[in-house]
Amino acid sequence: MIVLIDNGHGSNTKGKRSPDGRLLEYAYAREIAMRLELELKKQGINTECIVKEEIDVPLDERCRRVNQYKDSETILISIHCNAAGAGTWMNARGWEAWTSVGQTKSDKLATCLYSAAEWYLNGMQIRKDNSDGDVDKESQFYILKNTRCPAVLTENLFQDNKEDVDFLLSESGKKAIVDLHVRGITEYLSL
Repeated sequence: MIVLIDNGHGSNTKGKRSPDGRLLEYAYAREIAMRLELELKKQGINTECIVKEEIDVPLDERCRRVNQYKDSETILISIHCNAAGAGTWMNARGWEAWTSVGQTKSDKLATCLYSAAEWYLNGMQIRKDNSDGDVDKESQFYILKNTRCPAVLTENLFQDNKEDVDFLLSESGKKAIVDLHVRGITEYLSL
């Protein structure tokens, strides 16, 4: 089994930052991905970040990197921060996870991550969609529909909400985001 981590976006991706520029999504996602990789390896879990470059890697190349692994022994987590507006502070808040459309193994992984988010982000909004009988949101995101393994994209709070940004940039916030991913992944692997 291998856990692949996709750290969203790159230094050359326009936007994708807090209105005050303190949080740059590409840098934040890479830091969380590296911390997550380290923590999973400490637990003896084979883990690899699929994007080593600082610049944005095209989605088709990201998918190619994932699909070179045997899908029955692989899971993918794509780490992002959400945004509600176009460069101004907004009120939207919360954590959410996305899977491809339909009932798949990804739904089980997302459910484990949601359970962990409820624990580590206690009191924060957890954004769910129960319309199809599970909690994850579904979309045709390229990275989700073009990888063969169970894949979940997490939106780790909002980069255009002041309170979320303060939390995300704090050491306790970074630890909570990493810990929820570790717990969700290890719970899924134990199923």
